[in-house]
Amino acid sequence: MEKSLQRFSLLVITLSLFSFSIPVSLSLPFVVFHGFGGECSNNKVSNLTLSLRTLSGHPGSCVEIGNGLLDSLFMPIRQQASEACKKIKQMPELSEGYNIVAESQGNLVARGLIEFCDNAPPVINYVSLGGPHAGIAAIPEGCTDHVAPSGYVKIPTDIEKYLEYSKYLPELNNERPGEKNSTFKDRFTSLHNLVLIMYQNDTMLVPRETSWFGYYPDGAFSPVLPPQKTKLYTEDWIGLKTLDDAGKVKFVSVPGGHIEIRDEDLVKYVVPYLQNESTLSSEHEAM
Repeated sequence: MEKSLQRFSLLVITLSLFSFSIPVSLSLPFVVFHGFGGECSNNKVSNLTLSLRTLSGHPGSCVEIGNGLLDSLFMPIRQQASEACKKIKQMPELSEGYNIVAESQGNLVARGLIEFCDNAPPVINYVSLGGPHAGIAAIPEGCTDHVAPSGYVKIPTDIEKYLEYSKYLPELNNERPGEKNSTFKDRFTSLHNLVLIMYQNDTMLVPRETSWFGYYPDGAFSPVLPPQKTKLYTEDWIGLKTLDDAGKVKFVSVPGGHIEIRDEDLVKYVVPYLQNESTLSSEHEAM
């Protein structure tokens, strides 16, 4: 026993002569936000969540906003983002950071969470599946101006009215002159990776390039500007250019219609961003 104690004491003394670091790996969880007319219990959404858990080997769940389908249709986007903020802060498993995968309208909930939510756990990687980030030039067929998409409709020939009356997207994108919020930009640029996936045959989003922050020029319905030619990018309103210059933005184009992603594209473009490991270093200084 005495010899064992002596050996242990010698080991402690030896280690104390060196500075070293111990890496601690954290398996970050992810959350999924569904789109307009969806709900977490929907087979397509639940299958996506399950597939991502299985393929990544990381824990994850779909975060429901209110009454699922109905609230995705009729609850204002700002309120949806506020509800998401409350829910995320009540999930202790996310406290060290987490990743987001969002579908369609769910991306505006996700970005509202990132930009507007105070004292929230950090978002590390954010994967956007067909998100209307720069707005849409037409309300989807069958909808009225009283549904959630009204918060991100942006008619290019009526920009002044949009900036004055739209209740969500102009603030989210820091579009209003003289009302740029540096906090929103700082929070968005804190992302480690931003993956923007556009569907090549998407007819739901007008234009489909809004998935990449591309949009029409003010005053006209043509041409569609690539994201790098928009003022949001060139003037870096929310930090998209900053992220891109740092190599943190992935502009991905995949076959299929709106929110129709093949398994091979899921594996190639989404899963790797759920498998990141954060490494913490505990520095032990010599005494």
